Amino acid sequence: MNWQLLIEQTQEGFLLLDEDGIIRYANAAVTGMTGFDAAELKGKHLAFLFPTEEDLIKAEYELGLARKERKLVTEGWRRTSDGSQIWAQTTYSFLDETPDSERRFTILFSDHTEKKMSEVELRNSEEKYRLMVEGVRDYAIFLLDTEGYIQTWNDGARRTKGHSANEIIGKHFSTFYTSEDLESKKPEMELRTAIATGKYEEEGWRVKKNGSVFWANVVITALFNEQNKHIGFSKVTRDLTERRETEEHLRQSEERFRSLVEQVTDYGIFMMDEKGRVISWNEGAKKITGYTGDEIIGKYFSIFYPEEDILLGKPKFELKKARAEGKYEEEGWRIRKNGTRFWSSVVITAVYNTDSTLIGFSKVTRDLTERKASERALRESYDRYRLLAAELQEANTELQEANKELEQFTSIVSHDLQEPVRTIKSFLQLIDMKVDAGECNSLKPFILKSIQSANRMKELIQNLLHYAQLSKEDLVADEVNVQEIINQALQNLRSSIEQSGAVITIDKEVDMVRGDRIQLTQLIQNLLSNALKFTERTSPQIIVSVRKKKEEVQFSISDNGIGIAQQDLHKVFEIFRRLDTRREYPGTGIGLSICKKIVDRHKGRIWPESEPGKGTTFHFTINEAKLTPQEAV
Repeated sequence: MNWQLLIEQTQEGFLLLDEDGIIRYANAAVTGMTGFDAAELKGKHLAFLFPTEEDLIKAEYELGLARKERKLVTEGWRRTSDGSQIWAQTTYSFLDETPDSERRFTILFSDHTEKKMSEVELRNSEEKYRLMVEGVRDYAIFLLDTEGYIQTWNDGARRTKGHSANEIIGKHFSTFYTSEDLESKKPEMELRTAIATGKYEEEGWRVKKNGSVFWANVVITALFNEQNKHIGFSKVTRDLTERRETEEHLRQSEERFRSLVEQVTDYGIFMMDEKGRVISWNEGAKKITGYTGDEIIGKYFSIFYPEEDILLGKPKFELKKARAEGKYEEEGWRIRKNGTRFWSSVVITAVYNTDSTLIGFSKVTRDLTERKASERALRESYDRYRLLAAELQEANTELQEANKELEQFTSIVSHDLQEPVRTIKSFLQLIDMKVDAGECNSLKPFILKSIQSANRMKELIQNLLHYAQLSKEDLVADEVNVQEIINQALQNLRSSIEQSGAVITIDKEVDMVRGDRIQLTQLIQNLLSNALKFTERTSPQIIVSVRKKKEEVQFSISDNGIGIAQQDLHKVFEIFRRLDTRREYPGTGIGLSICKKIVDRHKGRIWPESEPGKGTTFHFTINEAKLTPQEAV
């Protein structure tokens, strides 16, 4: 079983791309996921599967990362043929060493839509809880039973008081009180007040695990169930000492930030707290995103991200990486206030205070949309230049061929066209001498030979005009009945066929062909005339066959004539070239040149096969796929 058959049987989508990101192969799993068949995908850039045309930038960016890292795994929306979208995991692999020395991308493609939607629902549920917790910043939040014993413990409580959950759960909340408060039975009083009034609130000293004290804001709330039965207490504690210190550090950080902003005016620069909420905003950020400071301060910075990145949890990931590595840097799509997207360069830097405590992040954003558009325009301009250069090269080649043909025509025409003139002149001189000598009765043969030479010149001139006119006339490509054009050619040659006694056999498998009716009739007529001229006079046999060869239709005209030597086969289509100049085989040497020009205009090929004494077969093809209904050459 070859690799392609194996891949077609897999459940996972597989794409093969060339180095430029153009799809060269897609298996059945990809077509099943997207609805696009393999033919629609083949030849398209990978960005064809992205939701919007603008995502060409993102596709090229991901391909660039895969080329650099050799492997890349991403997730995101991909479009389908019915206009909907699927959430897909895409695994890029870049191969720079292959058996055929071609550099390629392979892509594994998986539909994770259902899984992602489940994750989104779960994340939304968790997000509600996270937002609730983040709504009361720097608070320790925990539950007490009806007697004041601790039942739950959050991370804010651990950071504030120093106790881990394992150390503190099950102990009485009076653990956090000073000896003076314990002696006055203050904890018990606070619980009684909370039951009586619903809650108890105060500020006072509390004790950390290490024995140090801090000034705390405390709120104790009595909890009752639906039957109004007391079931415990919630307690929220905030360390106000740390808040004052944090405020001072933040003021210093803001001062440094303002200095930075004054020096860099073309960038959006703002500060975020450790959770990712915007706490400062400069004019550069306003210019890029469209938000004023009043509109954005306090908002989570994910407001600038596309839905796809939010579903991936990208904002949270960026803060995590910046915290771990010091900074996070990338390029990607961001959203303005008006909903439009811009391609952005982003640098997020973790900011620490003098105690090496994380106090937030700085974020520097630059709008690269115009630069990317300019790069793309330059690339497209270069592509147009290459196309124009190729067209000019093709035109130059055609001009060289025409010049070569003109040189050949000039060298030969001086003989072939002048030869009948010389003959006529010679016989007229002989006639003149005979008249002077009074021998008028013997003039008839000379007059006949002069007429024959004049007719030959007329035939040469007509053929030359026909040959030259072929390059000027439009080629009209229609559906042509094969039998009709063969019959027309035979009708035009009826007298020559009857005179030679030739037996002509027609063997065709094709009824219709696309091409120019008049020129195809002339082509077949010329080849039949050539066959009649060079067949054996005793039993001439000519066979006309028509066959379908892939995208082409192939005509073959065979005779049992004198044949052509192998060394002369390449000369037969040269204008004025006559390989046999004996009287019994008259001609101008232009007929086969006309045939080649007609075949070239039909995007086909023409060639002879021959053996001296055994006849000749001329084959020619018509490439219908390359012809348009109205095509000028």
